[in-house]
This record gives sequence, structure tokens and C-alpha cells, in this order.
Amino acid sequence: MSGQTSQNAKQLWFTKPFQVEIREQGLPSPVPDQALVRCLYSGISAGTEMLVYRGQIPDSMPLDANLPALGDGAIKYPLRYGYACVGRIEQVGSSADEAWVGRTVFSFQPHASHFVSDVSELIQVPDDVDPEAAVFLANMDTAVNLLQDAHPQLGDRVIVLGQGILGLLVGGILAEFPLAALYGVDRMSQRQEMGEKIGAIACFDPDSPSDINVLKNRLHLDQARSGADIVMELTGSPEALNLAVELCAYSGRIIVGSWYGSKNAKLKLGERFHRNRISIVSSQVSTISPELRGRWDKERRLSVAWDRIRRLNPQQFISHRLPLSKAADAYHLLDSVSEEALQIIFDYQ
Repeated sequence: MSGQTSQNAKQLWFTKPFQVEIREQGLPSPVPDQALVRCLYSGISAGTEMLVYRGQIPDSMPLDANLPALGDGAIKYPLRYGYACVGRIEQVGSSADEAWVGRTVFSFQPHASHFVSDVSELIQVPDDVDPEAAVFLANMDTAVNLLQDAHPQLGDRVIVLGQGILGLLVGGILAEFPLAALYGVDRMSQRQEMGEKIGAIACFDPDSPSDINVLKNRLHLDQARSGADIVMELTGSPEALNLAVELCAYSGRIIVGSWYGSKNAKLKLGERFHRNRISIVSSQVSTISPELRGRWDKERRLSVAWDRIRRLNPQQFISHRLPLSKAADAYHLLDSVSEEALQIIFDYQ
């Protein structure tokens, strides 16, 4: 219902590198075009969010100027972050449609038990999508954008470097393409197994010379027209770019979906890269490729992301469900690069 009831929220704050705390903050009542949302679940991003946790974000740029909830200022602790909240609307302002009350919505909001948002910034979760699955909307939208930038074609050989959440979502979509081959690369055996479960022919350990030799043999790197047509770099590690170049075919494409923050990439560009006309393409979800903008907008891309969520059931990737009070444990687990931690979500219920 509409009204002027205020609400206290428990919010997650990054106070300095490797330190988080929970603070209680009173929220303002929704103004006419706003809504008060009670969070059900929110997902931790093991990519960008861990850069914030580790203090590896460049201080010369905003976290994401396209997300109003994050603000547009440069990085400065203490700060709030997160962008995958699913909640239920409890109250709306006087100008908002009362029909919104009770709806389940997704929002690009920092982790918190409650938040107030403009109704226009909320995305209604379809009735046939589980709220836990909806937590993956931002990552699935990124995966769709990556595939649009990659342009996979019939008979392509594709490698996905990194079998974290984004790599698995990308792999799950690619598994439905008529490719000649789809391979995954990851250091963790459990993630390799998950990559094969969702559709990769095989997954390999980048630290194992024998594994990489097997992969090179499958790509026929010793022959003409060999190598991967597309390499998706989704590890978050700049060093992976050298392996991507090593495995890429003549005139092949390396699609970089990782954001490295303040980490530098030391690239070997004097050998295969120089002679093989390899392209390195930046793919970033905040915008749509210029060549698609005449036909695509973010609303259309989100509709495809919802469809992919229905088909892939990404809640199968949730490894931990923790209360917000255990946030420090959650980030420590992800920072330790534990094989057990794939997707951690906060459960506010």
C-alpha cells in the first residue's frame, strides 16, 4: 500500500580493502514515483565485486556511471556495492500504481535488506521465474551481450577461459549453437565438471602442460586453419590473455569480458598475435554494440536474458546461501579462491 511508513535497512558496506561490515540505516519514505522493496536474495559478483573487496578498482573512475544506485563518484571507502538484488515491493509512493505492491522485482542495487528505488528502475520478475534464478539476471544479460559481440558461426571452434558463473552462463548458451567444438578452461576441477555438464566437450586445467597439449592437439595448432575461431576471456586474470592468443586461430577473435580493475596485462604480442591478425575485442554490458543499436535495445536484450534463465536454470550454480550477517565469511571464502565457492547469495529470509 502507499503511505509514509519509514523503514530501517541493514546495509553491507565495504569499509576498506578486505573488510566489510553491516550497518543499520533509516530509509526515507518513498516519494511519489518510488517504491520500498524488501530484499529476498542478492548475489555476490565474484568479478567486479571482488575487485572492490580487494581494493583493486582504479580510483580515477566511477564503479558504474550507468547504475543510479551506485552513484557516479570516484571510488572512495567506505562504499556500498552490489548489483543483483531480487525483492518484493512493500510500499509505493502516491503517484505509483498500487498494483506494484507485492510484485517481485529485480534491481541493480547494493546488498541491503530493504531499499527505496524509483519504480522506473525496477524490473519485474516474470511469474514463471524463481526469485533465486532471477538473481542471475545481470550476469545473464552480460552473457547475452558477450555472445552478441562474439558472433559465433556454424562450425566455429570456441574456447571459454574461466568457468565461473559468467563462463558457465556463456557456455550454457553456446552449447545450443551448431559449433564444431566448445571447450572450457579452468583451474578448479569442480568448475571443469560443471562446464562439461552444461555443454562443453571437455574442460582443461591451464596450469597442466599435458592438459594444454591435449587442447592444442584438438585444435590442430600445428596445421593451417587451426586454432579457436573465438576465445572468450572470462577469468578476471590479465595473464589469461596470453593463453588466449596462443590458442586463437588466424584472424580469430578474443572477446574480453573480464574487467581487470587496476591489474595490468603483460601481453606477448610479438609472436602469434602479430602474424595471425588476431582481434582483441572489449565487451561491456553497459552499452550495446553500435552495429546492433538499430535493432536492439536493453529491453530486448533483457527479454532474451530472461528466456535464457528459463532454459538454463542457473540456480543450479548456487553453492552457498548465507544471511547478510555472514557477509565477512562470504567474501573471505571467495577471496581464498575456494573450489567450493561458485555462486554465493545472501538470503534475507
